[in-house]
Amino acid sequence: MALNTPFLEGQEKLAELASRYVDVEALPWKPTPTPGIDMKILLQDKETGLLTALFRWAPGTELPLHEHVEVEQTYVLSGSIVDDEGEVSAGNYVWRPKHNRHMARSPKGALVISFFLRPNMFLTGDIAGTTLE
Repeated sequence: MALNTPFLEGQEKLAELASRYVDVEALPWKPTPTPGIDMKILLQDKETGLLTALFRWAPGTELPLHEHVEVEQTYVLSGSIVDDEGEVSAGNYVWRPKHNRHMARSPKGALVISFFLRPNMFLTGDIAGTTLE
């Protein structure tokens, strides 16, 4: 099965159609290519690029210019994320259409859950040409 939750104990023993109950606290934080942003992968399909993850933004972090290759959805659990179009704060949600381009920052830090159909494509900085995995 291409769908999985990395580091989920015992998932290899589950039947193909069994539910996956995830102890999110037990999952490790994994660094992303952007310093100051770590993630916990909740669901991933490496074949299609589908990704659901928690992202922890340190205060002052900036995510370089990137393009959303498909629709991206983010719900902010705490803190806020800001870009030139606006700000999404705790308890609020933003979605971005396919091909939306922006830079994002978190002046005071944030914890968000994001849903991607395909990974972002980074356009500038040290990680230009890479995708978020």
